[in-house]
Amino acid sequence: MSKAISKLKNLKKTVDKVTHTTKLKTNIPAGMAAAGPPLGPMLGQRAINIAAFCKDFNARTAEIKEGVPLPCRVSVNSDRSYNLTIHSPPATFLLKQAAGIPRGAMYPGKETAGKITLKHLYEIAAIKIQDPPNALLTMQQMCQMLVGIARTCGIQIVRELKPEDYANFLEERRAVVDAQKKELQEKREAKMLRTA
Repeated sequence: MSKAISKLKNLKKTVDKVTHTTKLKTNIPAGMAAAGPPLGPMLGQRAINIAAFCKDFNARTAEIKEGVPLPCRVSVNSDRSYNLTIHSPPATFLLKQAAGIPRGAMYPGKETAGKITLKHLYEIAAIKIQDPPNALLTMQQMCQMLVGIARTCGIQIVRELKPEDYANFLEERRAVVDAQKKELQEKREAKMLRTA
């Protein structure tokens, strides 16, 4: 009996301490980390030096175009130091950039917001597969995942895309988007009148 207890005590000493702190998950625009809300309060709750974090983040994202949203994971150590992991931009952002559209479809499945080629899809998959959460995926699985994301954004994937045809498509799409924005504005105004 005493041998079992002594083995348990030795086992407890060798087991690493478990950290019970939660990871901070947030999207921060590249090169635009500031001490103000919403980032400042999130870091302050976890007792992280806000000015040092902002300076570190902005230095690490200096080569990336300013304003690109970057998913970040911050884990805090017991001595108030932190481990910052910066991922590549979200897939929806990259797909919309490749399609040249500012926003996705209002009714995905019923309308097409933009088009990209298979080459675009493969290049985005090559960028996204470098992220730690996607490390175990194959390139085929990553591409299939991006096809699903593109479908939810209303982006159609085609084999070939002629620039003249796509320019005409975007002009027609711009008129549809303006009509949708007008419709949304009317709904908001009607809701404001009901509540007032």
